[in-house]
Amino acid sequence: MASSSDRAVPGAPCWVSLLTHDLTAAQDFYGPVMGWTFRSGRLGENFTVALADGKPVAGIGNVARTMGVAVSWTSYFAVEDADVVASRIRERGGTVAVGPLAVGHGRAALAADSAGAVFGFWEGETLREWRVGREAAPAWLELRTRDAFAAAMFYGEVFEWATGRPDRCEVRYEDDAVMVRSAGHTVACLRGGAVEAAPDPRIRPRWHVYFCVDDVEKAVETALAAGGTVAAKPGQSQVGREATLRDPQGGLFTVTASGADIAPDPS
Repeated sequence: MASSSDRAVPGAPCWVSLLTHDLTAAQDFYGPVMGWTFRSGRLGENFTVALADGKPVAGIGNVARTMGVAVSWTSYFAVEDADVVASRIRERGGTVAVGPLAVGHGRAALAADSAGAVFGFWEGETLREWRVGREAAPAWLELRTRDAFAAAMFYGEVFEWATGRPDRCEVRYEDDAVMVRSAGHTVACLRGGAVEAAPDPRIRPRWHVYFCVDDVEKAVETALAAGGTVAAKPGQSQVGREATLRDPQGGLFTVTASGADIAPDPS
């Protein structure tokens, strides 16, 4: 986990990390596809930080096999007390698979919500400049699940969303989806629908990460040349041009055109 002298709003997304089982192969794929460079983090040789124009985007950890989890992009949420949050998750039908463990200058854990979507939470310092939808950070985080309102109840109670406190996230219900807002900015979406209990990772309940690229078609072409696959061909969505890709080890993510209005703030 990256760190600095700042702390994110409790309950807000604070980082994303690829849990993989081949760090070198991951860098060889995401470097040309996303235009990222990499530097060593503070967590040892099994971890690296992806950079866009010198600014941190995400972490990559060679830990999927040791943790016994699938290769995946994982969203982390900031918390004040990891033990309290772990207890809330268990009390509400979720599971805590790993941790909380001391990691660097904080504590991290991996969990799954009551529908099975995996997420992480982090107690400790975070990057001041890392905010969803801004600069180098991911453009968007979206929970794809069966029942967005049930999910909102789960996460709302776990992370104290919509409590009315000025230091917590707010939620808004828009077009059958739940928008999560922090400091007046939309940072995540919980969307329900026809999600089936199938083994295909594209349709299981999951947190999905969107990254900005300058050219969606070029990113797809580069991904295929680097051994990746296309899960959803380039197309026009309500927010812009996008495509969903899978890296050679199975990590699933979406690329969207830079400047796409992923998280519009209501006027």
